[in-house]
Amino acid sequence: MNVEVAVVGAGACGLAAAIAAADAGAEVAILEKLDRPGGNTALSTGSVPGAGTRFQREAGIEDSPERLIRDLTAIAGESDHPALLARLAHLSAPTVEWLIDHVGCRMQLITAYRHIGHSVPRLHAPVSRRGQDLFDDLRAATEARGIPLATGNSVVALSSAGGAVTGVEIETRDGRRERIAAGKVILAANGYAGDRSLVSRFCPEIAGARYFGALGSTGEAIRWGEALGAALGNMGAYQGYAAVSDPHGSLLSWTTIEKGGIIVDATGRRFGDESAGYSGFTPRVMAAGPGCMAIFDQRIFDVAALEEEFVELARYGGFKSGATIEAAAQAAGLPAGIVADEVAAYNRAAVGSGADRHGRRDFGLGPLAGPFYVCRIVPGLFHTQGGLMIDLDARVVRADGEPIPNLFAGGGAAVGISGRRGASGYASGNGLLTALALGRVAGLTAARELGKDVPHV
Repeated sequence: MNVEVAVVGAGACGLAAAIAAADAGAEVAILEKLDRPGGNTALSTGSVPGAGTRFQREAGIEDSPERLIRDLTAIAGESDHPALLARLAHLSAPTVEWLIDHVGCRMQLITAYRHIGHSVPRLHAPVSRRGQDLFDDLRAATEARGIPLATGNSVVALSSAGGAVTGVEIETRDGRRERIAAGKVILAANGYAGDRSLVSRFCPEIAGARYFGALGSTGEAIRWGEALGAALGNMGAYQGYAAVSDPHGSLLSWTTIEKGGIIVDATGRRFGDESAGYSGFTPRVMAAGPGCMAIFDQRIFDVAALEEEFVELARYGGFKSGATIEAAAQAAGLPAGIVADEVAAYNRAAVGSGADRHGRRDFGLGPLAGPFYVCRIVPGLFHTQGGLMIDLDARVVRADGEPIPNLFAGGGAAVGISGRRGASGYASGNGLLTALALGRVAGLTAARELGKDVPHV
């Protein structure tokens, strides 16, 4: 079998790459090892940052790629590929508008919250805040273009000759090995968070956390790239989530914390500045041990209720509640007096009657007032943010900066934009921005190298 462009992985990155390449006139096939495509995209909120979109202008929000660069640099710190951050910042608005106008993704600007890392509202997402809806729209676009997607076909190796990639080897559902010759190969197989050995190697601080990401994120792209001499970058970066509801396993919306909620340990005491964000606060929750709880009030509940997953969590008994903080704490099995003292101290800081002892300065809708809600939480690992080093056109490169011919990477398979700081460098939407923008760039670059008439983006 021969194909001009083989895309490995059927999440947002893979589908964006396939759509871009196909629209440029290339023959494309997508290979997915699992029976169900979607990856981490389907598990996300579907939020994509776009700095300077027309939707922001219509809402009266001033933004620019330069502002996004400042925001993300402030949170990510040092990076192995700062030029990639600048590239993606400038591509962010065109990518969002391409998704909506050209691909047909049903997204809107989120103004109810900004989330960590963003100084202005710039996240664009499905109305439901479900990544599955974003993925479904991408899937519909591939189907409308007649792009084949073969599920249950695992790529097990890259074929190469003379240092150039020439295709892939797959294992079919019935266990047969087959080779597919390809002019270009795009690695969109996400990262390595589902492989405990690789997490221990690159992100040891989170190796003991439960993994809540997609089953297919097991690091094959990293291993294949290393075998071909590819360089790696930002390998210590990952996206954690500090508030996975327990035992339900669904995400407690971080809106509950961003808007003023707090997190306490099993003794009822706060243990850090929750405004560090859902990823940045993850190591603190891990260190606090089992039995942590998120606490928020009715006003915050009403804001979070705009999100479908939050409503479902409430419907299925994810929260304990009470008219007073003492009643809510008691219902959740926490020491009521200690929790009441913690909330009182927090509220004094929220109204400016003293500094918060953990350094929190953003109190959202605080101070907190009854009725109160409590949710038991555990920390989780969702996806890694480092990967194969690439150039600004998504070509995988060696340590000397030279591209490996015919090989591209995007999304979790590629070096990301979350720096080297473990969980703290992740800003909301970093994963989907690198997936969608780099997927599109990879598809267009691959098509251009095949001789298609494709303008540079």
